[in-house]
Amino acid sequence: MFLSVVLTHPNAKMPDRANPSDAGADVFFCSREEKSVALEPGDSALLSTGLKVEVPHGYMLEVKNRSGMAAKKSLIVGACVVDSGYSGEIFVNLHNVGREPQIIDPGAKIAQLVLIPVVQWRPTLVEEEDLYSDPLTISNRGSGALGSTGG
Repeated sequence: MFLSVVLTHPNAKMPDRANPSDAGADVFFCSREEKSVALEPGDSALLSTGLKVEVPHGYMLEVKNRSGMAAKKSLIVGACVVDSGYSGEIFVNLHNVGREPQIIDPGAKIAQLVLIPVVQWRPTLVEEEDLYSDPLTISNRGSGALGSTGG
């Protein structure tokens, strides 16, 4: 599947899939001023990619962590969904959850985009006693939460 991409700035780079089997395509920090961004521990920054992407109806782009950045630099992504109705530039909300300051240089890989099918659903209000009258699952887990399956 091909997605139409617009580069909104001369410094923007096309998303890049390093290997044909990769689920995501890497996106890069597009610094308008050609300046690096410093993220102190606990800080967040909204970083420009310089990309607009036409996401087809029935899909979403999920902005995901790059595993190396998360594991080695403690930089993780927040605010992850790009809906098919969104027509603006894609930004990456990057958080430093580590103990060391991190520098993000212009052109650095900052996240990856994964195209995901979306099932359209609508909530329907029911009474609590009717909630599981027609079970949708084969599980008997009930209201057990964390650790309820013995693990």
